[in-house]
Amino acid sequence: MPELPDIEVYVEAVAARVQGKPLVGVRLGSPFVLRSVDPPLEEARGKRVDGVRRVGKRVVLALEGDLFLAIHLMIAGRLHWREEGAKLPGRVGLAALDFPGGSLVLTEAGSKRRAAIHLVRGAAALAALDRGGLEPLGAELGAFRAALTGENHTLKRALTDPRLFSGIGNAYSDEILHRARLSPVTLTSRLDDEEIARLHAATQAVLSEWTERLRREAAGEFPEGVTAFRPEMAVHGRHRQPCPVCGTAVQRIVRAENEVNYCPRCQTGGQILSDRSLARLLKEDWPRTIEELERNPALGATRPPPAAARRGKRR
Repeated sequence: MPELPDIEVYVEAVAARVQGKPLVGVRLGSPFVLRSVDPPLEEARGKRVDGVRRVGKRVVLALEGDLFLAIHLMIAGRLHWREEGAKLPGRVGLAALDFPGGSLVLTEAGSKRRAAIHLVRGAAALAALDRGGLEPLGAELGAFRAALTGENHTLKRALTDPRLFSGIGNAYSDEILHRARLSPVTLTSRLDDEEIARLHAATQAVLSEWTERLRREAAGEFPEGVTAFRPEMAVHGRHRQPCPVCGTAVQRIVRAENEVNYCPRCQTGGQILSDRSLARLLKEDWPRTIEELERNPALGATRPPPAAARRGKRR
């Protein structure tokens, strides 16, 4: 799912192309992508784009007349900039917003149709689409602590809860927790002040660094390579690959459509977190420490890193 860094770069790219231009029309490849009925979509036709912003994980076009066109990409939705009036691509094309000089095309891979467009009137209606989470990049430590500890959850769940933090999902939560050297299953109620400060700093650093990285990659072009899996990431999507800090094999927990990726040496004190399905399958063979994992190559452990790598300077 595109998250805060991806959405920020999308917003900048869209704004550069449509700011101040009229929305010539909206073409729907699937009627189900439109999740609102009032005001009618036809009312947006001809309205000038006064601004483009991010609201949570939505790209929002502010139109004259106090209208807001909000696009939520969900997991597999992506935006593309094409020539004006470009044909919607086959089965994946959901909608096209036509402007003078180009069309913003929404696609979604896979068979499930989760991406959504809402047209709403007024700031209150737009706010109703927002889950209310704290904007992490501008948050001071006190506000961050209050959001984090207001409810008792695991760190992974807290960071990805849109009611608590805005724009953070599966990928960047893994990267944040690795940077902060914290276990994804630690309960928020058990964090001390130093750990909260470390997590706050890691959250802002990771999101800022990745936003800038993606901005540089786009280099003024429309971002077409949006993905949750990048080789430069430390742990997300890197199961069984060596941690860039200590060389230990990255581990994961898979639950439904989500997964947690972590380094057991950097984050969990050498403990291998239990993956329910695999632990149930392997029973007493399920490794509980790095040492047990490294003694069983069939479970995907890499070789133990040299002492120099373990002592390597953290990023």
